Amino acid sequence: MTLDRSNIETGIVGLGNIGQYHAERLVDLGVTLTGGMDIAAEARTRFARRYDVDVYDDHRELYDTVDAVIITTPNKYHEEYAIDAFERDLHVLLEKPLAHSIESAERIADAAADSEGHATVGFNNRFANTVRIVKDRIDRGNLGDVSHVEANYVRRRGIPGRGSWFTRHQIAGGGALIDLGVHAIDLALYLLGYPDLWEVSGVARSEFGHREEYAYLDMWADDAGPEGFDVDDSASAFIRCDGNRTVSLEVAWATNRPATHEFVVRGTEAAARFDLLDGDLSVHSASNDGPDHLEDTTIETRQNDTHSDEQKAFFDRIVGDEDHDNSVREALEVQRVIESIYRSSNEGRTIAFDE
Repeated sequence: MTLDRSNIETGIVGLGNIGQYHAERLVDLGVTLTGGMDIAAEARTRFARRYDVDVYDDHRELYDTVDAVIITTPNKYHEEYAIDAFERDLHVLLEKPLAHSIESAERIADAAADSEGHATVGFNNRFANTVRIVKDRIDRGNLGDVSHVEANYVRRRGIPGRGSWFTRHQIAGGGALIDLGVHAIDLALYLLGYPDLWEVSGVARSEFGHREEYAYLDMWADDAGPEGFDVDDSASAFIRCDGNRTVSLEVAWATNRPATHEFVVRGTEAAARFDLLDGDLSVHSASNDGPDHLEDTTIETRQNDTHSDEQKAFFDRIVGDEDHDNSVREALEVQRVIESIYRSSNEGRTIAFDE
């Protein structure tokens, strides 16, 4: 039988909003959605009704029926579901972050390395058309030597839901830094070519989520108030890498400033500036060909569905039996950065990665 995407029996572990988000795209991609698993009966019932598939409260029963799984559970539970899948040599698309702690992330990475299944971590922003254009220009040398990335993922008021698992350290492993920062850190290091990490200095703050009078316009989930909010709602950091390549990082769920999703990639020949969410992209350079002058070029492209393109790349890699990608190893590097920022904040000092 010729293997194509429709032959890959696929299940989803974690049937909440992001699980359904992935399910919709699986169907559109022509992948066979075989079933789903969730510990919550309501989520199982909703998923079964919507997609007419079998649902389970035990992931092992689901794993008996599939070739691949997409894991979208809260961070703390990634390890159990991912390692069991890797031990069965299933193909795994694991939503970011790798885990809720560095120790758990290391165990997942070890299991992935020993598995025959393909493993991908859900860094969907790599697949944005604007990011693809910038990466192509970096690879072709159009930006020269890229030495610094300004990475911003800042919401003015965007705590996902006080009282949800997102705002509980025991389950999430952190707040804005591990939720939004994981995307920003990965994207910055990806555009720098994932250089060896040297040191990081950072501060994680909790300034808004604990307030009774927290003011907001929209919230992803219901607001249960400040009780149990024990994570950061913003973080600032500076990361130094091999070759004096650097990243300045600003992430926030809540701040008193305009929201920004701007990334600036600085090179010796040109810089690229793009907005991660709205797709704005421009390239900036200077020249003395003729009179000295500055050049600012606006680039327009279509905005694409990054999760769909991420899924397509995952399944195409399985179908083509291509080499494993590096996203698990790189996700572990991101986890080390996050852990080091929290340590730097708690200990009030710069953290070297060889400590």
